[in-house]
Amino acid sequence: MAKYRDAVCKLCRREGEKLFLKGERCMTPKCAFDRRGYAPGQHGKSSQFKRKRESDYNRQLRAKQKARRIYGIYERQFRRYYEEALQRRGLTGFNLLQILETRLDNIIYRLGFADSRAQARLLVTHGHFTVNGRRVDVPSMILGVGDKVAVREGSRSRTYFKDLPALAESRTVLPWLERDLNNLSGTVVRLPERSEIDGNLHEQLIVEYYSR
Repeated sequence: MAKYRDAVCKLCRREGEKLFLKGERCMTPKCAFDRRGYAPGQHGKSSQFKRKRESDYNRQLRAKQKARRIYGIYERQFRRYYEEALQRRGLTGFNLLQILETRLDNIIYRLGFADSRAQARLLVTHGHFTVNGRRVDVPSMILGVGDKVAVREGSRSRTYFKDLPALAESRTVLPWLERDLNNLSGTVVRLPERSEIDGNLHEQLIVEYYSR
């Protein structure tokens, strides 16, 4: 499987905004975007002073790339999600965002059990979580209404999970999820509404990109 090995802060700089790919670090002075808020590369700094008309294609591409990078998904899988969204009833763009939001790694991140989606993926891959009582190690697993995520019993003795309730308590949980810090678990009570998904994502531009 392909793996991005470069500095993830370059992705934020390329999109021209913080994508919070490093969790709490993005809120500190160490954030690379605050120190170098221009595009990466040899001509990145000079390009911010150039005024040029942005094409429709470029706007569509940037919207798609930003969504991919926020959720940490590669192109082939992202396109599969789009094709799945196309088959569902309703608005294709909104369907796509719902699919992305209901990935297991994203739900763990939304529950406050991980500082970032990348950390959530790592925790799932190492087998620290269960879904409906069964141990899973697939971060891309799509959950449905009623599915319950919990920290595996054998992992609760680890220092990270012992300290987790205090860390997670400060993080707000979205209304479509229900969290139980005493049992280190969470449940999908319903699918997310559009207002509960990142407003900086432009799903219509993504649909236009793939509809070319």
